[in-house]
Amino acid sequence: MRLDRYLFFIRLLKTRTQAQELLHQGRTRIDGRRVEKVSEIVRVGATITLPLRGAIRVIRVLSLPARRGPSPEARACYEELGVDDGDRAA
Repeated sequence: MRLDRYLFFIRLLKTRTQAQELLHQGRTRIDGRRVEKVSEIVRVGATITLPLRGAIRVIRVLSLPARRGPSPEARACYEELGVDDGDRAA
């Protein structure tokens, strides 16, 4: 499945256009490898690292959704591995 569709289907972004704009920034990675095109293929088991809403999110792909379904259905397609909001205690 294309990465832009995946991010849209799992409801991390409201539109596919927003997903494509995020990916064009060049700061998203799949399994540590920089994403160079929005049509990059996502597979089950892959780890995606992306900047989102002022934080760095790391998710693992558990399944590939067939549609953009309700939130609980979308949430079951990935596992949140971590969120780094940039706040570091001194």
